[in-house]
Amino acid sequence: MKMTGARIVIESLIKENVEVVFGYPGGAIMNVYDELYKQDKFKHILAKHEQGAVHMADGYARATGKVGVAFVTSGPGLTNAVTGIATAYTDSIPLVVISGQVPTTAIGTDAFQEVDAVGVTRPITKHNFLVKDVKDLAFIIKEAFYLAKSGRPGPVHIDIPKDVTVASTKFEYPEKIELKTYKPTYKGNKRAIKRAVEAIKKAKRPVFYIGGGSVLSGASDIIREIVKFTKIPSVETLMARGVLRYDCPYLLGMVGMHGTFAANMAMNDADLIISLGARFDDRVTGKIDEFAKNADIVHIDIDPSQIGKVVETKYPIVGDVKLVLEEMMPLLFDGIDTERYKEWRDILNRYQELYPLKYKDSNEVIKPQWVIQKTGEIAPEDAIISTDVGQHQMWAAQFYPFTYPRQLITSGGLGTMGFGFPAALGAKEGMKDRVVINFTGDGSIMMNIQETLVGYKYNLPVINIILNNNYLGMVRQWQTMFYEDRLSETDLSDVQPDFVKLAESMGAVGYRVSKKEEFEEALKDALEAKRVAFIDVQVDRREDVLPMVPPNSPLKNMLVFKEDK
Repeated sequence: MKMTGARIVIESLIKENVEVVFGYPGGAIMNVYDELYKQDKFKHILAKHEQGAVHMADGYARATGKVGVAFVTSGPGLTNAVTGIATAYTDSIPLVVISGQVPTTAIGTDAFQEVDAVGVTRPITKHNFLVKDVKDLAFIIKEAFYLAKSGRPGPVHIDIPKDVTVASTKFEYPEKIELKTYKPTYKGNKRAIKRAVEAIKKAKRPVFYIGGGSVLSGASDIIREIVKFTKIPSVETLMARGVLRYDCPYLLGMVGMHGTFAANMAMNDADLIISLGARFDDRVTGKIDEFAKNADIVHIDIDPSQIGKVVETKYPIVGDVKLVLEEMMPLLFDGIDTERYKEWRDILNRYQELYPLKYKDSNEVIKPQWVIQKTGEIAPEDAIISTDVGQHQMWAAQFYPFTYPRQLITSGGLGTMGFGFPAALGAKEGMKDRVVINFTGDGSIMMNIQETLVGYKYNLPVINIILNNNYLGMVRQWQTMFYEDRLSETDLSDVQPDFVKLAESMGAVGYRVSKKEEFEEALKDALEAKRVAFIDVQVDRREDVLPMVPPNSPLKNMLVFKEDK
Protein backbone atom coordinates (compact mmCIF):
# COMPACT_ATOMS: atom_id res chain seq x y z
CA MET A 1 0.00 0.00 0.00
CA LYS A 2 1.25 3.47 -0.87
CA MET A 3 1.24 6.03 1.94
CA THR A 4 2.18 9.66 2.35
CA GLY A 5 5.19 10.49 4.43
CA ALA A 6 2.90 11.85 7.14
CA ARG A 7 1.00 8.57 7.31
CA ILE A 8 4.27 6.63 7.34
CA VAL A 9 5.33 8.55 10.47
CA ILE A 10 2.16 7.51 12.28
CA GLU A 11 2.22 3.89 11.08
CA SER A 12 5.90 3.59 12.02
CA LEU A 13 5.19 4.75 15.57
CA ILE A 14 2.40 2.19 15.79
CA LYS A 15 4.86 -0.50 14.65
CA GLU A 16 7.20 0.63 17.45
CA ASN A 17 4.36 0.17 19.98
CA VAL A 18 4.48 3.84 20.97
CA GLU A 19 1.84 4.57 23.61
CA VAL A 20 2.02 8.35 23.83
CA VAL A 21 3.54 11.29 21.96
CA PHE A 22 4.08 14.70 23.52
CA GLY A 23 4.07 17.64 21.16
CA TYR A 24 2.96 20.95 19.72
CA PRO A 25 1.75 21.42 16.12
CA GLY A 26 2.77 24.01 13.56
CA GLY A 27 2.88 24.65 9.82
CA ALA A 28 5.77 22.40 8.80
CA ILE A 29 4.49 19.37 10.73
CA MET A 30 0.80 19.97 10.03
CA ASN A 31 0.45 17.00 7.68
CA VAL A 32 1.70 14.66 10.39
CA TYR A 33 -0.83 16.11 12.82
CA ASP A 34 -3.57 15.63 10.23
CA GLU A 35 -2.73 11.91 10.11
CA LEU A 36 -2.47 11.84 13.90
CA TYR A 37 -6.08 13.06 14.01
CA LYS A 38 -7.22 10.02 11.97
CA GLN A 39 -5.68 7.32 14.20
CA ASP A 40 -6.57 5.93 17.63
CA LYS A 41 -3.66 3.60 18.37
CA PHE A 42 -1.67 5.94 20.59
CA LYS A 43 -2.29 9.04 22.65
CA HIS A 44 -1.06 12.58 21.99
CA ILE A 45 -0.54 15.06 24.82
CA LEU A 46 -0.54 18.72 23.78
CA ALA A 47 2.06 20.64 25.78
CA LYS A 48 1.96 24.39 26.26
CA HIS A 49 5.57 24.86 25.15
CA GLU A 50 7.91 22.67 23.10
CA GLN A 51 10.47 22.57 25.90
CA GLY A 52 7.75 21.17 28.14
CA ALA A 53 6.83 18.57 25.52
CA VAL A 54 10.39 17.21 25.30
CA HIS A 55 10.80 17.22 29.10
CA MET A 56 7.54 15.24 29.34
CA ALA A 57 8.85 12.68 26.84
CA ASP A 58 12.09 12.58 28.86
CA GLY A 59 10.29 12.02 32.19
CA TYR A 60 8.16 9.31 30.57
CA ALA A 61 11.32 7.57 29.33
CA ARG A 62 13.11 7.81 32.68
CA ALA A 63 10.14 6.43 34.62
CA THR A 64 9.21 3.60 32.23
CA GLY A 65 12.49 2.69 30.56
CA LYS A 66 10.78 3.09 27.16
CA VAL A 67 11.67 5.49 24.35
CA GLY A 68 10.02 8.89 24.76
CA VAL A 69 8.62 10.56 21.62
CA ALA A 70 7.97 14.23 20.86
CA PHE A 71 6.65 16.18 17.84
CA VAL A 72 7.60 19.80 17.17
CA THR A 73 7.38 22.08 14.17
CA SER A 74 10.19 23.84 12.32
CA GLY A 75 12.10 26.99 13.30
CA PRO A 76 11.09 28.19 16.78
CA GLY A 77 9.38 24.87 17.48
CA LEU A 78 12.69 23.10 17.11
CA THR A 79 14.75 25.74 18.89
CA ASN A 80 12.31 25.70 21.82
CA ALA A 81 12.93 21.95 22.05
CA VAL A 82 16.72 22.26 22.17
CA THR A 83 16.98 22.54 25.97
CA GLY A 84 14.91 19.39 26.39
CA ILE A 85 17.01 17.49 23.85
CA ALA A 86 20.26 18.60 25.49
CA THR A 87 18.92 17.61 28.92
CA ALA A 88 18.21 14.09 27.67
CA TYR A 89 21.55 13.88 25.87
CA THR A 90 23.68 14.64 28.93
CA ASP A 91 21.80 12.05 31.01
CA SER A 92 21.67 9.36 28.26
CA ILE A 93 17.87 9.24 28.00
CA PRO A 94 16.30 7.51 24.94
CA LEU A 95 14.13 9.94 22.95
CA VAL A 96 12.98 10.26 19.35
CA VAL A 97 12.18 13.88 18.53
CA ILE A 98 10.48 14.44 15.17
CA SER A 99 10.44 17.97 13.78
CA GLY A 100 8.82 19.45 10.72
CA GLN A 101 10.96 21.38 8.24
CA VAL A 102 10.32 23.74 5.37
CA PRO A 103 10.06 22.03 1.93
CA THR A 104 13.31 20.70 0.49
CA THR A 105 13.17 23.32 -2.28
CA ALA A 106 13.13 26.09 0.33
CA ILE A 107 15.94 24.78 2.56
CA GLY A 108 18.76 27.30 2.65
CA THR A 109 16.65 30.23 1.43
CA ASP A 110 15.84 31.67 4.88
CA ALA A 111 12.24 30.62 4.39
CA PHE A 112 9.58 31.38 6.98
CA GLN A 113 10.26 29.38 10.16
CA GLU A 114 13.39 27.81 8.71
CA VAL A 115 16.38 26.94 10.85
CA ASP A 116 19.22 24.49 10.22
CA ALA A 117 17.69 21.93 12.55
CA VAL A 118 20.23 19.15 12.07
CA GLY A 119 23.05 21.67 12.47
CA VAL A 120 21.53 22.92 15.70
CA THR A 121 20.92 19.47 17.23
CA ARG A 122 24.02 17.66 15.97
CA PRO A 123 26.09 18.35 19.14
CA ILE A 124 23.23 17.38 21.50
CA THR A 125 21.93 14.16 19.93
CA LYS A 126 23.23 10.65 19.63
CA HIS A 127 22.40 10.96 15.93
CA ASN A 128 20.18 13.08 13.73
CA PHE A 129 18.62 12.86 10.26
CA LEU A 130 17.34 15.19 7.57
CA VAL A 131 14.91 13.10 5.49
CA LYS A 132 15.27 14.06 1.83
CA ASP A 133 13.32 11.22 0.22
CA VAL A 134 10.07 9.70 1.43
CA LYS A 135 11.39 6.27 0.42
CA ASP A 136 13.94 6.50 3.24
CA LEU A 137 11.51 7.61 5.93
CA ALA A 138 10.36 4.28 7.38
CA PHE A 139 13.92 2.93 7.60
CA ILE A 140 15.13 6.15 9.25
CA ILE A 141 12.42 5.96 11.91
CA LYS A 142 13.31 2.33 12.61
CA GLU A 143 16.98 3.29 12.83
CA ALA A 144 16.18 6.21 15.13
CA PHE A 145 14.39 3.99 17.67
CA TYR A 146 17.17 1.42 17.49
CA LEU A 147 19.87 4.05 18.08
CA ALA A 148 17.94 5.76 20.86
CA LYS A 149 17.63 2.64 23.02
CA SER A 150 20.72 0.57 22.13
CA GLY A 151 24.24 0.86 23.49
CA ARG A 152 24.50 4.04 25.52
CA PRO A 153 20.97 5.46 25.11
CA GLY A 154 20.29 8.99 23.97
CA PRO A 155 18.04 11.32 21.98
CA VAL A 156 17.75 10.97 18.19
CA HIS A 157 16.32 13.78 16.06
CA ILE A 158 14.48 13.31 12.74
CA ASP A 159 13.87 16.46 10.65
CA ILE A 160 11.21 15.96 7.95
CA PRO A 161 10.60 18.59 5.23
CA LYS A 162 6.94 19.33 4.54
CA ASP A 163 7.06 18.07 0.94
CA VAL A 164 8.39 14.72 2.19
CA THR A 165 5.30 14.38 4.40
CA VAL A 166 3.14 14.95 1.29
CA ALA A 167 5.00 12.60 -1.09
CA SER A 168 3.91 8.94 -1.29
CA THR A 169 5.68 5.61 -1.43
CA LYS A 170 5.11 1.97 -0.57
CA PHE A 171 5.18 1.47 3.21
CA GLU A 172 7.55 -1.27 4.28
CA TYR A 173 8.68 -1.15 7.89
CA PRO A 174 11.82 -3.19 8.63
CA GLU A 175 11.44 -5.98 11.18
CA LYS A 176 15.10 -5.80 12.17
CA ILE A 177 17.93 -3.40 11.61
CA GLU A 178 21.67 -3.90 11.41
CA LEU A 179 24.15 -1.07 10.98
CA LYS A 180 27.64 -1.95 9.80
CA THR A 181 29.25 1.05 11.48
CA TYR A 182 27.38 0.82 14.79
CA LYS A 183 27.78 -2.31 16.86
CA PRO A 184 27.69 -1.65 20.63
CA THR A 185 29.67 -4.03 22.82
CA TYR A 186 27.38 -5.58 25.43
CA LYS A 187 29.44 -8.45 26.82
CA GLY A 188 32.70 -7.62 28.55
CA ASN A 189 36.03 -9.17 27.67
CA LYS A 190 36.43 -12.32 29.81
CA ARG A 191 40.11 -11.73 30.45
CA ALA A 192 39.48 -8.13 31.50
CA ILE A 193 36.70 -9.27 33.84
CA LYS A 194 38.97 -11.87 35.41
CA ARG A 195 41.71 -9.27 36.00
CA ALA A 196 39.21 -6.91 37.63
CA VAL A 197 37.95 -9.66 39.94
CA GLU A 198 41.49 -10.48 41.01
CA ALA A 199 42.09 -6.78 41.77
CA ILE A 200 38.94 -6.63 43.93
CA LYS A 201 39.99 -9.71 45.89
CA LYS A 202 43.44 -8.24 46.53
CA ALA A 203 42.24 -4.76 47.46
CA LYS A 204 42.10 -3.61 51.08
CA ARG A 205 40.03 -0.47 50.57
CA PRO A 206 37.70 -1.04 47.60
CA VAL A 207 34.57 1.01 46.89
CA PHE A 208 31.75 0.51 44.41
CA TYR A 209 31.12 3.78 42.57
CA ILE A 210 27.59 3.39 41.16
CA GLY A 211 26.50 5.64 38.29
CA GLY A 212 23.46 6.27 36.13
CA GLY A 213 24.47 3.58 33.66
CA SER A 214 23.55 1.05 36.33
CA VAL A 215 19.97 2.32 36.17
CA LEU A 216 19.86 2.34 32.38
CA SER A 217 21.15 -1.25 32.17
CA GLY A 218 18.70 -2.57 34.77
CA ALA A 219 21.56 -3.72 36.99
CA SER A 220 20.10 -2.78 40.38
CA ASP A 221 19.18 -6.30 41.51
CA ILE A 222 22.57 -7.78 40.76
CA ILE A 223 24.39 -4.81 42.30
CA ARG A 224 22.36 -5.25 45.48
CA GLU A 225 23.25 -8.93 45.55
CA ILE A 226 26.96 -8.30 45.00
CA VAL A 227 27.16 -5.52 47.60
CA LYS A 228 25.28 -7.63 50.17
CA PHE A 229 27.58 -10.63 49.63
CA THR A 230 30.93 -8.81 49.39
CA LYS A 231 30.13 -6.13 52.00
CA ILE A 232 32.13 -3.66 49.93
CA PRO A 233 31.33 -0.02 50.79
CA SER A 234 29.37 1.71 48.03
CA VAL A 235 28.57 5.24 46.89
CA GLU A 236 26.00 6.51 44.39
CA THR A 237 25.99 9.43 42.02
CA LEU A 238 22.96 11.70 41.79
CA MET A 239 21.75 9.72 38.75
CA ALA A 240 22.08 6.40 40.60
CA ARG A 241 20.02 7.19 43.70
CA GLY A 242 17.84 4.18 44.49
CA VAL A 243 20.07 1.53 42.91
CA LEU A 244 20.76 0.51 46.50
CA ARG A 245 18.05 1.05 49.09
CA TYR A 246 18.58 4.05 51.34
CA ASP A 247 18.88 1.69 54.34
CA CYS A 248 21.50 -0.64 52.82
CA PRO A 249 24.18 -0.98 55.53
CA TYR A 250 26.99 -0.71 52.96
CA LEU A 251 25.68 2.42 51.22
CA LEU A 252 27.58 5.53 52.29
CA GLY A 253 25.25 7.89 50.42
CA MET A 254 25.71 10.21 47.49
CA VAL A 255 29.21 11.15 46.37
CA GLY A 256 30.48 14.48 45.08
CA MET A 257 30.08 18.21 45.67
CA HIS A 258 27.12 17.72 48.02
CA GLY A 259 27.80 14.11 48.90
CA THR A 260 28.22 12.71 52.37
CA PHE A 261 31.53 13.02 54.18
CA ALA A 262 31.89 9.23 54.38
CA ALA A 263 31.19 8.75 50.66
CA ASN A 264 33.74 11.36 49.63
CA MET A 265 36.38 10.07 52.02
CA ALA A 266 35.78 6.56 50.68
CA MET A 267 36.62 7.79 47.19
CA ASN A 268 39.55 9.82 48.48
CA ASP A 269 41.13 7.01 50.53
CA ALA A 270 40.26 3.95 48.42
CA ASP A 271 42.92 1.74 46.88
CA LEU A 272 40.45 0.44 44.27
CA ILE A 273 37.42 2.18 42.76
CA ILE A 274 35.00 -0.05 40.85
CA SER A 275 33.00 2.25 38.58
CA LEU A 276 29.65 0.85 37.45
CA GLY A 277 28.29 2.99 34.61
CA ALA A 278 29.62 6.29 35.95
CA ARG A 279 31.58 8.89 34.02
CA PHE A 280 33.71 10.64 36.66
CA ASP A 281 31.86 13.93 36.29
CA ASP A 282 33.57 17.02 37.69
CA ARG A 283 30.84 17.35 40.35
CA VAL A 284 31.94 13.91 41.60
CA THR A 285 35.71 14.13 41.32
CA GLY A 286 36.36 17.63 42.63
CA LYS A 287 39.88 18.81 41.79
CA ILE A 288 40.87 16.16 39.31
CA ASP A 289 44.62 16.03 40.00
CA GLU A 290 43.83 15.36 43.68
CA PHE A 291 41.18 12.73 42.97
CA ALA A 292 41.74 9.18 44.32
CA LYS A 293 45.51 9.51 44.17
CA ASN A 294 46.12 6.08 45.71
CA ALA A 295 43.44 4.14 43.85
CA ASP A 296 43.47 1.93 40.80
CA ILE A 297 40.33 2.20 38.68
CA VAL A 298 38.04 -0.54 37.37
CA HIS A 299 35.75 1.17 34.86
CA ILE A 300 32.76 -0.72 33.43
CA ASP A 301 30.89 1.27 30.78
CA ILE A 302 29.05 0.53 27.56
CA ASP A 303 30.47 3.69 25.98
CA PRO A 304 34.16 3.12 25.24
CA SER A 305 34.74 6.85 24.81
CA GLN A 306 34.07 7.37 28.53
CA ILE A 307 36.76 4.98 29.71
CA GLY A 308 39.99 6.83 30.44
CA LYS A 309 38.41 10.12 29.40
CA VAL A 310 38.76 11.80 32.80
CA VAL A 311 40.86 9.47 34.96
CA GLU A 312 43.48 6.88 34.14
CA THR A 313 41.88 3.43 34.11
CA LYS A 314 43.91 0.34 34.96
CA TYR A 315 41.09 -2.18 34.45
CA PRO A 316 38.87 -1.06 31.53
CA ILE A 317 35.81 -3.17 30.69
CA VAL A 318 33.61 -2.11 27.77
CA GLY A 319 30.15 -3.58 28.10
CA ASP A 320 26.68 -3.38 29.58
CA VAL A 321 26.94 -3.09 33.38
CA LYS A 322 24.35 -5.78 34.08
CA LEU A 323 25.83 -8.29 31.64
CA VAL A 324 29.38 -7.65 32.84
CA LEU A 325 28.35 -8.12 36.48
CA GLU A 326 26.55 -11.35 35.61
CA GLU A 327 29.87 -12.68 34.27
CA MET A 328 31.80 -11.21 37.17
CA MET A 329 29.61 -12.38 40.07
CA PRO A 330 30.44 -16.13 40.17
CA LEU A 331 34.16 -15.37 39.84
CA LEU A 332 33.94 -12.73 42.56
CA PHE A 333 31.96 -14.90 44.98
CA ASP A 334 34.37 -17.82 44.55
CA GLY A 335 36.79 -17.56 47.44
CA ILE A 336 36.44 -13.86 48.25
CA ASP A 337 37.43 -12.95 51.82
CA THR A 338 34.93 -10.28 52.80
CA GLU A 339 36.53 -9.94 56.25
CA ARG A 340 39.58 -8.32 54.67
CA TYR A 341 37.42 -5.21 54.16
CA LYS A 342 36.22 -5.05 57.79
CA GLU A 343 38.80 -2.49 58.97
CA TRP A 344 37.97 -0.35 55.94
CA ARG A 345 34.25 -0.55 56.69
CA ASP A 346 34.87 0.37 60.33
CA ILE A 347 36.81 3.49 59.31
CA LEU A 348 34.04 4.63 56.97
CA ASN A 349 31.34 3.86 59.53
CA ARG A 350 33.24 6.06 61.97
CA TYR A 351 33.19 8.87 59.42
CA GLN A 352 29.42 8.45 59.16
CA GLU A 353 29.10 8.73 62.93
CA LEU A 354 31.29 11.83 63.12
CA TYR A 355 29.81 13.68 60.13
CA PRO A 356 26.30 12.44 59.35
CA LEU A 357 23.88 14.26 57.08
CA LYS A 358 22.46 16.76 59.52
CA TYR A 359 20.74 20.12 59.90
CA LYS A 360 19.55 22.27 62.77
CA ASP A 361 15.80 21.80 62.99
CA SER A 362 13.53 24.56 64.22
CA ASN A 363 9.96 25.10 65.36
CA GLU A 364 10.15 28.77 64.41
CA VAL A 365 10.81 28.33 60.71
CA ILE A 366 10.42 25.33 58.40
CA LYS A 367 13.69 23.77 57.33
CA PRO A 368 13.71 22.48 53.73
CA GLN A 369 15.42 19.24 54.77
CA TRP A 370 12.55 18.57 57.18
CA VAL A 371 10.06 18.94 54.32
CA ILE A 372 11.97 16.32 52.28
CA GLN A 373 12.13 13.90 55.20
CA LYS A 374 8.48 14.38 56.14
CA THR A 375 7.43 13.80 52.54
CA GLY A 376 9.37 10.53 52.60
CA GLU A 377 7.45 9.49 55.72
CA ILE A 378 4.00 10.37 54.36
CA ALA A 379 4.26 9.45 50.66
CA PRO A 380 3.99 5.83 49.49
CA GLU A 381 7.32 4.01 49.38
CA ASP A 382 7.00 3.58 45.60
CA ALA A 383 6.28 7.28 44.91
CA ILE A 384 8.19 8.74 41.97
CA ILE A 385 10.19 11.84 42.88
CA SER A 386 11.17 14.46 40.34
CA THR A 387 13.11 17.64 40.98
CA ASP A 388 14.01 20.87 39.34
CA VAL A 389 17.55 22.15 39.77
CA GLY A 390 19.02 24.01 42.72
CA GLN A 391 19.21 23.60 46.48
CA HIS A 392 15.97 21.60 46.61
CA GLN A 393 17.46 19.08 44.16
CA MET A 394 20.45 18.43 46.41
CA TRP A 395 18.35 18.25 49.57
CA ALA A 396 16.07 15.72 47.87
CA ALA A 397 19.08 13.63 46.82
CA GLN A 398 20.49 13.78 50.35
CA PHE A 399 17.42 13.31 52.53
CA TYR A 400 14.73 11.42 50.57
CA PRO A 401 14.57 7.65 51.32
CA PHE A 402 15.00 6.24 47.81
CA THR A 403 14.13 2.57 47.57
CA TYR A 404 14.34 1.59 43.89
CA PRO A 405 15.97 2.68 40.60
CA ARG A 406 14.11 5.12 38.35
CA GLN A 407 12.47 6.58 41.46
CA LEU A 408 14.39 9.85 41.15
CA ILE A 409 13.85 11.85 37.96
CA THR A 410 16.22 14.80 37.83
CA SER A 411 18.42 16.70 35.39
CA GLY A 412 21.90 15.68 36.42
CA GLY A 413 24.27 16.56 33.60
CA LEU A 414 22.75 19.74 32.17
CA GLY A 415 21.15 21.00 35.38
CA THR A 416 17.99 22.30 33.72
CA MET A 417 15.74 24.58 35.73
CA GLY A 418 12.14 24.04 34.63
CA PHE A 419 12.69 20.31 34.02
CA GLY A 420 10.99 18.87 37.09
CA PHE A 421 7.31 19.64 36.57
CA PRO A 422 6.91 18.63 32.90
CA ALA A 423 9.12 15.57 33.50
CA ALA A 424 6.84 14.63 36.41
CA LEU A 425 3.81 14.93 34.11
CA GLY A 426 5.48 12.58 31.62
CA ALA A 427 6.34 10.15 34.40
CA LYS A 428 2.76 10.22 35.65
CA GLU A 429 1.46 9.49 32.15
CA GLY A 430 3.75 6.47 31.97
CA MET A 431 3.16 5.24 35.54
CA LYS A 432 -0.43 6.15 36.33
CA ASP A 433 -0.63 3.91 39.40
CA ARG A 434 2.20 5.78 41.15
CA VAL A 435 2.14 8.95 43.21
CA VAL A 436 4.40 11.52 41.52
CA ILE A 437 5.88 14.38 43.56
CA ASN A 438 8.02 17.20 42.20
CA PHE A 439 10.35 19.09 44.53
CA THR A 440 10.98 22.54 43.11
CA GLY A 441 12.00 26.06 44.03
CA ASP A 442 10.29 29.38 43.59
CA GLY A 443 12.73 30.14 40.77
CA SER A 444 12.57 26.84 38.90
CA ILE A 445 8.80 26.36 38.98
CA MET A 446 8.18 29.61 37.09
CA MET A 447 10.07 28.35 34.04
CA ASN A 448 7.42 25.85 32.91
CA ILE A 449 4.46 26.51 35.19
CA GLN A 450 2.22 26.84 32.12
CA GLU A 451 2.24 23.03 31.91
CA THR A 452 -0.20 23.01 34.85
CA LEU A 453 -2.89 23.13 32.19
CA VAL A 454 -1.57 19.87 30.75
CA GLY A 455 -1.95 18.17 34.13
CA TYR A 456 -5.48 19.55 34.41
CA LYS A 457 -6.57 18.61 30.88
CA TYR A 458 -5.15 15.07 30.89
CA ASN A 459 -5.79 14.25 34.55
CA LEU A 460 -2.15 13.92 35.61
CA PRO A 461 -2.24 14.78 39.33
CA VAL A 462 1.36 15.70 40.05
CA ILE A 463 2.09 17.25 43.46
CA ASN A 464 4.54 20.17 43.34
CA ILE A 465 6.25 21.01 46.62
CA ILE A 466 7.77 24.48 46.30
CA LEU A 467 10.60 25.04 48.78
CA ASN A 468 10.12 28.79 48.69
CA ASN A 469 13.01 30.81 50.10
CA ASN A 470 12.44 33.86 47.89
CA TYR A 471 15.88 33.35 46.37
CA LEU A 472 17.57 31.66 43.48
CA GLY A 473 18.84 29.53 46.31
CA MET A 474 21.91 27.74 44.99
CA VAL A 475 23.27 30.83 43.26
CA ARG A 476 22.62 32.81 46.48
CA GLN A 477 24.54 30.18 48.45
CA TRP A 478 27.56 30.55 46.17
CA GLN A 479 27.33 34.34 46.30
CA THR A 480 27.28 34.16 50.11
CA MET A 481 30.17 31.70 50.35
CA PHE A 482 32.46 32.84 47.55
CA TYR A 483 31.38 36.37 46.54
CA GLU A 484 31.28 38.08 49.97
CA ASP A 485 27.46 37.91 50.04
CA ARG A 486 27.02 40.19 47.03
CA LEU A 487 23.54 39.01 46.08
CA SER A 488 23.48 39.98 42.43
CA GLU A 489 19.98 39.37 40.98
CA THR A 490 19.14 36.41 43.20
CA ASP A 491 16.66 37.96 45.67
CA LEU A 492 13.14 37.18 44.43
CA SER A 493 11.26 38.62 47.39
CA ASP A 494 10.31 41.86 45.62
CA VAL A 495 8.07 40.11 43.06
CA GLN A 496 6.55 36.75 43.90
CA PRO A 497 3.33 35.35 42.41
CA ASP A 498 0.55 34.08 44.60
CA PHE A 499 1.13 30.40 43.85
CA VAL A 500 -2.24 29.40 45.32
CA LYS A 501 -4.19 31.73 43.04
CA LEU A 502 -1.96 30.87 40.09
CA ALA A 503 -2.62 27.16 40.64
CA GLU A 504 -6.35 27.67 41.00
CA SER A 505 -6.51 29.74 37.81
CA MET A 506 -5.24 26.70 35.87
CA GLY A 507 -7.44 24.03 37.43
CA ALA A 508 -5.00 22.96 40.16
CA VAL A 509 -5.33 23.09 43.92
CA GLY A 510 -3.01 25.32 45.96
CA TYR A 511 -1.82 25.35 49.56
CA ARG A 512 0.11 28.04 51.43
CA VAL A 513 2.24 26.65 54.26
CA SER A 514 4.29 28.40 56.93
CA LYS A 515 4.05 25.86 59.79
CA LYS A 516 5.02 22.21 60.05
CA GLU A 517 1.53 21.00 60.90
CA GLU A 518 0.16 22.90 57.91
CA PHE A 519 2.56 21.06 55.61
CA GLU A 520 1.55 17.63 56.85
CA GLU A 521 -2.14 18.51 56.41
CA ALA A 522 -1.53 19.96 52.94
CA LEU A 523 0.44 16.96 51.67
CA LYS A 524 -2.11 14.46 52.96
CA ASP A 525 -4.91 16.50 51.39
CA ALA A 526 -3.03 16.77 48.08
CA LEU A 527 -2.55 13.00 48.01
CA GLU A 528 -6.30 12.57 48.40
CA ALA A 529 -7.27 15.34 45.97
CA LYS A 530 -6.12 13.52 42.79
CA ARG A 531 -5.48 16.89 41.13
CA VAL A 532 -2.40 18.84 40.17
CA ALA A 533 -1.32 20.47 43.41
CA PHE A 534 1.05 23.24 44.45
CA ILE A 535 2.20 23.34 48.07
CA ASP A 536 3.97 26.67 48.62
CA VAL A 537 6.20 26.08 51.66
CA GLN A 538 7.88 29.13 53.17
CA VAL A 539 11.26 27.78 54.30
CA ASP A 540 14.33 29.19 56.01
CA ARG A 541 15.64 31.73 53.51
CA ARG A 542 19.32 31.37 54.35
CA GLU A 543 19.59 27.60 54.75
CA ASP A 544 22.63 26.21 52.88
CA VAL A 545 23.18 22.79 51.31
CA LEU A 546 25.86 21.02 53.33
CA PRO A 547 28.18 19.18 53.13
CA MET A 548 29.82 20.97 50.22
CA VAL A 549 33.10 20.58 48.36
CA PRO A 550 34.11 24.10 47.31
CA PRO A 551 34.81 24.57 43.59
CA ASN A 552 38.22 23.31 42.41
CA SER A 553 38.87 21.60 45.73
CA PRO A 554 39.66 17.94 46.43
CA LEU A 555 36.90 15.78 47.89
CA LYS A 556 38.59 15.67 51.28
CA ASN A 557 38.31 19.46 51.73
CA MET A 558 34.63 19.59 52.67
CA LEU A 559 32.52 22.22 54.33
CA VAL A 560 30.41 20.30 56.83
CA PHE A 561 27.48 21.11 59.11
CA LYS A 562 28.46 22.45 62.53
CA GLU A 563 26.15 22.35 65.53
CA ASP A 564 26.75 25.99 66.44
CA LYS A 565 25.63 27.23 63.01
